[in-house]
Amino acid sequence: VVPSDSKQKARLNCISHLLSQIEYKALEYPPIELPEINKEGYVRAPIDDQTFVPDKY
Repeated sequence: VVPSDSKQKARLNCISHLLSQIEYKALEYPPIELPEINKEGYVRAPIDDQTFVPDKY
């Protein structure tokens, strides 16, 4: 049972609980080598044309 006075908090609590039931192991990854960035001629798109992730908290 998930107390749901606030649907948002109930969902977050449920997700948190489910994830806490899974045992995780830390993984080691090899270092990544990235090429140099070519910034010549770069122009950022207008803010109205960009897609943002909505704030949830």
